[in-house]
Amino acid sequence: MATTYDFPSDLLAGQEELHQVRAELSALLKRLPWSVEPLDGFSDAGGWRKVERPASPGWTADEQAAVEKLRRREHELAVFVSCHRFWAEVTAAERVDARTKLKHAHEAPEKPEKEGV
Repeated sequence: MATTYDFPSDLLAGQEELHQVRAELSALLKRLPWSVEPLDGFSDAGGWRKVERPASPGWTADEQAAVEKLRRREHELAVFVSCHRFWAEVTAAERVDARTKLKHAHEAPEKPEKEGV
C-alpha cells in the first residue's frame, strides 16, 4: 500500500502556487525574443547540429521586470516549500516519496482499472 501524507494546507498552497508561477514564467519566456539584449541573427552549421536564430529586438524594460518578478516569486516559493517545517516530521527515508507526492498532489487521482474489462 502506498504511503499517504497529511500535507499542511499552507504547504499544499505554496506548492500549487509554485506550479502556477513556473508555468507562467515558462509561457512568458517562450513568447519573448531569444535574447534579452538586441542582437543580430546568426546561423552556425559548424557544430553537431545546425543552430539558427533570427535577429532579436531584445526585451523591453517591462518584459525584463515581469521575468524578474516571476523568478523572485519562484525562488521564494521554492525556499518556502523545501524548508517547510513539515519535512522535519517525515523520516529521511520517506522524504523523496513525500516530496514527489506533494508535487503531484494537485493532479486528479487516477481511477483504478476494472479487472476483466
